[in-house]
Amino acid sequence: MTDRLYSVDEVADRLGLRVRTVRGYVRDGKLPATRIGKQYRINQADLEAFTGSPAPDAVRESVARHRHSEVSSIVEVDAVDQTTADRVSTLLTGTAGNRFANDQPLRVQTFYDRERARLKVILVGGLGDTARLLEYMEGVLAS
Repeated sequence: MTDRLYSVDEVADRLGLRVRTVRGYVRDGKLPATRIGKQYRINQADLEAFTGSPAPDAVRESVARHRHSEVSSIVEVDAVDQTTADRVSTLLTGTAGNRFANDQPLRVQTFYDRERARLKVILVGGLGDTARLLEYMEGVLAS
C-alpha cells in the first residue's frame, strides 16, 4: 500500500461529492485527515476505510497487473442446410452454456438465412475457448 495523500478537492472529485461535504466529514471526524498548513490531506488507507473499497488508483494498479485477452470472430458458411445449421448452433450454444461461473465469458450468436443457405456465427470470448469452438464447428461442418 502506498502513502498517497489526497487533497479534499481530489477526494470530492473521486467520490462525486461537493468539497464542502468532504470538509464536513473531516471536521466531524468521519473521515480522518491531516492538516498541512491551511489544507487537509487524506491518506489513501483512510479513504479506502471510509469508502469500504480500494481507492481508484489502487483499483487501476490491480487491473493493470491482470492481463486480459478476448477474441471476436465472425464466421460465414455458405451452402449449409437447415439441419447442419441447427447442429452447429446447438453445439456452440450448449458448449458456451456449460461453463463455470469463474470462467471468462463466452458469447455465441448464430443466424441462418434460408434463402441463401448461409450460416453466420459470431463468437466472443477468450483465446483458447474461441479456438476450441471453431474446431468443434469445423468438425460438424466437415462431416
